[in-house]
Amino acid sequence: MQRPITVSERNFLNISVDCVVFGFDDNQLKVLLIEQDKLSETHIPMSALPGDHVYIGEDLDEAANRVLKELTGIQGLYLKQFHAFGNPNRTKGEKDSQWLRQVRKDPDAHIVTIGYYSLVRMEDFNPVASSFAKNTDWVDVNDIPDLAFDHNEILDYALEHLRADTENNHISFELLPKKFTLGQLQQLHELILDKKLDKRNFRKSIKKLDELIPLNEKQTGVYHKPAQLYSFERNEDK
Repeated sequence: MQRPITVSERNFLNISVDCVVFGFDDNQLKVLLIEQDKLSETHIPMSALPGDHVYIGEDLDEAANRVLKELTGIQGLYLKQFHAFGNPNRTKGEKDSQWLRQVRKDPDAHIVTIGYYSLVRMEDFNPVASSFAKNTDWVDVNDIPDLAFDHNEILDYALEHLRADTENNHISFELLPKKFTLGQLQQLHELILDKKLDKRNFRKSIKKLDELIPLNEKQTGVYHKPAQLYSFERNEDK
């Protein structure tokens, strides 16, 4: 029986996956970033999206899940592929080249990356950095620093797709706690869509959804009048 190939023995394709993981907490829309480990005295670590090469013989979805698990300890997320990025200069920045020379046999290779995005309830996950990630951090989408490679562009594309899916497929419910108020839902929509929404019209529209379930419960531990709580049960047949 042939022994399994170890990770160190596996060969890479010149294809990578980069994962944009969105979360919602403290009234902010956030994205999960990693910080590169410092590889030499001259190396200046940068923040980046969790990403890495695809192995030969590996499915793209499998690669995206593996990368998240290896770099952040998170696994079992729903991941949606949204775009491919193939600019031949996307990894040619000086800081990027410096890092690649430390970790890749062919630092000048033309790498095409496949973007995935995911939505998580932040209370369900505790990311822990590993592999070549030194730290992980949830960062407000309005405070994103200059990221490695073309990751700012990838994040912008992911936000565009999240906005479209919020308006068309109500995907934003995946970011909320399992029990939430209509105020929280509207605030999240305003953060994602980057615009103010009329309270009356928003509630009138959202209450038409069969999947929005009013609960016989209200908020607790608040100083204002407690609001009714709701849940969302997606109809998989739609």
